[in-house]
Amino acid sequence: DVQLQAYGGGLVQPGGSLTLSCAASGYAFGDHAIGWFRQAPGKEREGVSCISMSGRSEYYEDPVKGRFAVSRDNAKKKAYLHMSSLKPEDTAVYYCAAKTVCYSDDVRWWGQGTQVTVSS
Repeated sequence: DVQLQAYGGGLVQPGGSLTLSCAASGYAFGDHAIGWFRQAPGKEREGVSCISMSGRSEYYEDPVKGRFAVSRDNAKKKAYLHMSSLKPEDTAVYYCAAKTVCYSDDVRWWGQGTQVTVSS
């Protein structure tokens, strides 16, 4: 069975940092891009970032550019979202997902999310 699990969320103060992890199993991890998404209360889910299969290409949506960094370790079948200079508007449930490629909207599998709350 394919499993994707985002974890590492929590409560952090504005301006703080947090790193989310995504653990994957049950599929060819290195043959898929990893996308990070988030859904804030009352809002639709939105894309945040994506990293290519090899990890050589990274993509970020404008609200997080310069503050978030994505990485992956194919040997460990894990991906990471390093978040810094966090703002209250970053509060959301964060999900990782396996995609065919970053520039496609085709999500193969969704992972379970992890809550990130930015508040003083």
